[in-house]
Amino acid sequence: MHEELAILRDSVAAWVDSGGGVRMLRAVRDRRDLPGFDPAIFAVMAELGWAGVLVAEEFGGSGLGFRGMGVLLEELGRHLVPAPLIGSAVAAASALDWSGRPPVKHRWLPGIAEGSAIAALAVDEGARHTPERIALRAERTGSRFAVSGTKVFVLDGMAADVFVVAARTDGSPDALFGVTLFAIPASAAGLGRAPIRLIDSRGYATLSLENVRLTEDDVVGEVDGGRALLDQVLDAARAAVAAEMLGLAVQAFDATLDYLRVRVQFGKPIGAFQALQHRAATMFGRILLTRCLVEDALDALDSDPATAGARVSAAKSAAGDLVNLVTREMVQLHGGIAMTEEHDAGLYLKRARVLEATLGSAAYHRERFAALCGF
Repeated sequence: MHEELAILRDSVAAWVDSGGGVRMLRAVRDRRDLPGFDPAIFAVMAELGWAGVLVAEEFGGSGLGFRGMGVLLEELGRHLVPAPLIGSAVAAASALDWSGRPPVKHRWLPGIAEGSAIAALAVDEGARHTPERIALRAERTGSRFAVSGTKVFVLDGMAADVFVVAARTDGSPDALFGVTLFAIPASAAGLGRAPIRLIDSRGYATLSLENVRLTEDDVVGEVDGGRALLDQVLDAARAAVAAEMLGLAVQAFDATLDYLRVRVQFGKPIGAFQALQHRAATMFGRILLTRCLVEDALDALDSDPATAGARVSAAKSAAGDLVNLVTREMVQLHGGIAMTEEHDAGLYLKRARVLEATLGSAAYHRERFAALCGF
């Protein structure tokens, strides 16, 4: 497996370099008609098998697991390459795979693996990540459901062909029971979506559902018993976000080191000054610590996703703190040039701020870690 991961890392890095790295994000940012990524570039990624890393071979994937997906997202994160992988190839694919429901598996997993279908996870309903509260209702009549409500900040929501939606089928919005996941086609009558543009130039959407009609074949997991599955799916996506943040931080750190070596002040490279060396050493140490936590979380998901929660929250909180530190230092140590659009530092800073808040901030995950560990 280690050899396969090394080959995957090298191939992704070579592909990113040949594609121009951060220029892929700049092209998406400058074209307002794109859904937060370039579909033509994503089609190439799908041909390379990257959309099917978590999908079993019987559905057209490679089944490399979360460590493989982590390697892929880390390398893409190093150069801010936009692609609908976290929502589609990680969150939605995991939900469908773990659902135990053959109808939704056979309907959607092959398309996700080959990149012909893009999926998105729709959970949050407010300004902050609060999956503990789900108010969107799915009223049940026999074997049919009518879904109504709103979901916000749905990653790649404008490009999705199907949404994995967390709905309330019983109880109050804050109840731990009565949650059901549904696979809802984007073409379903009564489903509307509106674009949201955040500072990282990626694509998000607000979903509005009004009496969307579904059947039991659209259920992902168990009716009323979807809370445990939702937690596992969210942890899969959080670990993926942490892997991307790790790659972002590594590249921001490397770029800053390169600048410290070439920027001359008072007759010597500024990297020769001890105060800046201390700041670089702090960043390096935090990167090593975060890598250990991220890889541990990915290993936990591969071995037993039901018990991975605390390790995922540890990784997500550490990665959030890391990208906050490294991108701030990147801007400060580059000085004035980092405040211009021509330099990449601002792009790393903006993406880091969005990823910090995605699927729970560092503060959210510290509290969750403490609760899961019984503190």
